[in-house]
Amino acid sequence: MKQFDLQSLVRPNIWALQPYSCARDEFSGTNGTFLDANENPFGTLNRYPDPYQRELKTALSKIKHIAAEQIFIGNGSDEIIDLIYRIFTNPGKDSVIICPPTYGMYEVSANINDVNIINTPLLTDFQLDMDEIIKKTKFDSSIKLIFVCSPNNPTGNRLKDVKYLVENFNGIVVLDEAYIDFRADRTYLPKIKKHQNLIVLQTFSKAWALAGGRVGMAYAQKEIIALMNKVKPPYNVSELNQKAALQALLEEHDKKLSISNIINEKEFLVEQLERLPIVKKIYPSDANFLLIEFSDANNTYNHLVEKKIIVRNRHSQIENCIRITVGTPNENRLLLKELRSLK
Repeated sequence: MKQFDLQSLVRPNIWALQPYSCARDEFSGTNGTFLDANENPFGTLNRYPDPYQRELKTALSKIKHIAAEQIFIGNGSDEIIDLIYRIFTNPGKDSVIICPPTYGMYEVSANINDVNIINTPLLTDFQLDMDEIIKKTKFDSSIKLIFVCSPNNPTGNRLKDVKYLVENFNGIVVLDEAYIDFRADRTYLPKIKKHQNLIVLQTFSKAWALAGGRVGMAYAQKEIIALMNKVKPPYNVSELNQKAALQALLEEHDKKLSISNIINEKEFLVEQLERLPIVKKIYPSDANFLLIEFSDANNTYNHLVEKKIIVRNRHSQIENCIRITVGTPNENRLLLKELRSLK
């Protein structure tokens, strides 16, 4: 196993940081007369939530076969992305590699944290340009992070060379698996036991149908998770959202059923879309959406919006392409009806 000096990758002020100590750090029990946190003694949500989401982590640990101390729960994956920048990059000094077209928050968070962005676009087949990435990391010691998304958003495909990247980069590789539940057999989650520099992100927003709950997960070796717990706000995930995630885990059958329905509907959409003259290409997808090349993406998008069918125009990233989420059977048939009406 390749050895990393984690301390050399962490911002010095973060390594030395004394975290805020909240009332529930000093006493973590559930029974007692609580007069320690200046809470209102009346009401149903009057108490602060567990700051470390212990019950949720225990449940995830059993399902994912990962130790609880290797799990971080965030207010959505976006909070985790921001924390990673804060922990591992010095503003105005360090750099990150981002591989567009990909999820936009990697770039936004880099800009917020004043981190230099080194864009290394995907190849024409939407795979990583490994020659270019390795060349850049070899000669630029300021590169501390690489963000990759697999299955990738907005292209929908899995990335092939993540293992090679993790084994050959001396910084932190962040693998965003937001859509992995639609191809769960391909997760890199077991690899965190072997690789000290790998952080795997997952979420309750997609397959678990909890986008409104804002619950994201990071999996990594316990030293990295400890740093995240050190930097995060004291009560970053609400009691309501923790309970919603726990309830979703108890209803895993519903998740499996919805995934099956989404995959069936995706196959139906592909079959129907391929018959339309305005559709030029449908890219392979391991996610719950399709990236589709139209003869005129802007015109198609505007027509759908007029009919109050909201899709995502990706023409600015990939010429004449629109990203369409797989909806319910009724929603998908309404989409097809409007697309068929376009000449």
